Amino acid sequence: MTSQPPTLATARFTCRPLRQGDEAALWPAFSDEEHLRYWSRGVFDDRGDLREYLFDTGWGGRTWVCQPHDGGPPVFRMVASSNIEQVAEIGYILVPGNEGRGIARECLSALITHLFRHEHFHRIFADVDPRNHRSNRLLERLGFTREAHLRHAMKTHTGWADTWLWGLLADEWQG
Repeated sequence: MTSQPPTLATARFTCRPLRQGDEAALWPAFSDEEHLRYWSRGVFDDRGDLREYLFDTGWGGRTWVCQPHDGGPPVFRMVASSNIEQVAEIGYILVPGNEGRGIARECLSALITHLFRHEHFHRIFADVDPRNHRSNRLLERLGFTREAHLRHAMKTHTGWADTWLWGLLADEWQG
């Protein structure tokens, strides 16, 4: 799954491949301790390190950044990767200050629809720290089923963390 991501459109956003300069818009999300509390790694304190992380092609996934149609910088980043045929994992992060506007739901709906209907994935999953209430509620609203609770599944910058695994099958998607 290393091909260039296609551009996706929603009512309010263009979700396009990452390009040089987007790291400046995403910096507030990746440099904020509170915002990365449930992330698998700690905050970035160097913009060059963030740029390397965002533009790393060796991880095998694809990245979209979502920019308002009416202008302005990207406000949301979403990714999809696949190590198993017809199964994709998604991840996402919202730029602080954009909470409560339905951005994540709108943009992820476009991504999920694309993965199921155009790329013919059978299953999409996400793993989320159980304490990340906003993200867990979002996945539930999108129709995902919480399938597992793994205890101390990952050692992060904050110590050992549990994870909830969420899954959605193509025939369950109502988007």
